[in-house]
Amino acid sequence: MKEKLDAVKAEVNKVVKGKENVVEKVLAAMIAGGHILMEDIPGVGKTTLATTFAKSMSLDYKRVQFTPDVLPSDILGFSMYNAGTKEFEYKEGAVFCNLFLADEINRTSPKTQSALLEVMEENTATVDGVTRKLPDPFVVIATENPYGSSGTQMLPESQLDRFMVCLSMGYPSHEDAIKILQGNASKSIDKVQGILSVEDLKTLRENANNVFVNDEIYEYIVTLVEKTREFEIFSAGASPRGTIAMLRMAKAMAILAGRSFVTAEDVQDVAKDTLGHRVKLSARAKAQGINVSTAIKQLLTQVQAPRS
Repeated sequence: MKEKLDAVKAEVNKVVKGKENVVEKVLAAMIAGGHILMEDIPGVGKTTLATTFAKSMSLDYKRVQFTPDVLPSDILGFSMYNAGTKEFEYKEGAVFCNLFLADEINRTSPKTQSALLEVMEENTATVDGVTRKLPDPFVVIATENPYGSSGTQMLPESQLDRFMVCLSMGYPSHEDAIKILQGNASKSIDKVQGILSVEDLKTLRENANNVFVNDEIYEYIVTLVEKTREFEIFSAGASPRGTIAMLRMAKAMAILAGRSFVTAEDVQDVAKDTLGHRVKLSARAKAQGINVSTAIKQLLTQVQAPRS
């Protein structure tokens, strides 16, 4: 299975140039059964990344461009009266798929954003008192523009916490920007081959659940998250859901590395991705010019890692 995973990464990297680390983290989150938040400026390839993953993993894919006038019914579905049968018929919303891309999620109303809360946590959608199960597997990849951009508003903490990881694409390097121009990467999405099947992804998730975790690793993860609530650099720490996210992502990273056990390095590798959007910096840290990435690095130095 590792050969297939390497092939998926290679297939995505043909389209998304120079973002190997982001590609690996997105794949890990999908194996871990989590949802992904991509925070970045427009035009760096967030939507292209999601589309390429959908094709390379043979997933049923739907996209909604979030704007202020998008309604919860557009996401969850609605009941329509059929004059012929004289009954109300349910019309499925966009979330009934394997991979749902919520594009620019922070541009829509809080009411529409909240429609995703049940979807992301329970993998179900409730309309008119009837709860319906979503397809399995189900993954949300949401993109958001940086807070402060025109027409945006902050996502509530309850929704941020439901994203397993928060990633950033960033600008391409000079060399990668040249490759994008030379290869015209936007047209190569049509040539992406399906490497994994839906059943393969389900198997990978089962394998990830069975990855061995030493008691010292459990202790390490919990201590790191608890430290976010005590470390003076943070004004608000991560929730217990953050510990679960770190564990599941660390297991997925072990799968990608072809290992059957989790190491401290796996945990450290996903610390910023799983905790960065769950913590808040203190006023003192902001005054000192410390960003979240630097704060997480300092956090890792505060807790002694178990030996491999």
